[in-house]
Amino acid sequence: MPSSLRRALCAAPLLYGLGAAAQPAPAATGDVKFPPAVELQGVTLPLNGAGLRYKAVFKVYAAALYLERKAATPAEVAALPGPKRLAITMVREIDSAELGKLFSRGMEDNMDKAQFSKLVPGIVRMGQIFADHKRLAAGDRFTVDWLPGTGTVITVKGQAQGEPFKEPEFFNALLGIWLGAQPADWKLKDALLGKAG
Repeated sequence: MPSSLRRALCAAPLLYGLGAAAQPAPAATGDVKFPPAVELQGVTLPLNGAGLRYKAVFKVYAAALYLERKAATPAEVAALPGPKRLAITMVREIDSAELGKLFSRGMEDNMDKAQFSKLVPGIVRMGQIFADHKRLAAGDRFTVDWLPGTGTVITVKGQAQGEPFKEPEFFNALLGIWLGAQPADWKLKDALLGKAG
């Protein structure tokens, strides 16, 4: 065998390994894997961070935040003008009406009364979206997307839920559940902002 061919054959596994290493691996959060990037409105959004939501000692869901570029603070997240996605995968079964109520309370806890009162119609509609699903089982997924020019789109189990919520404030209020001054879970907030150890 010519030495040049032998060298090429020996180098092939090394080059293949380098190529494989260049591909970002999915983020593993418990048993849930999130892709390293998603595409929204033709924009590739890299994973900003992912983590688990705990209630007492129980894992409830895994969440991932996708943004057009890295953001380490809630203010940086809010300032990004492009599309954004919060993806959630349930880790245990939960009454989805109860989840909707918890989300409403989380929004209220992170807003002043005047801001909250302006968003009440949207918050009621969001609660109804989750109530209509009765239960979310382990493995069920939903996403909350901010799409500039369209609004906030909530997708449950692969199906968009009704008309978009038009106000930009609604998406930021929803994100406040996880990134606000009184987040649902401090460790999850840090994880979504890429600060998890």
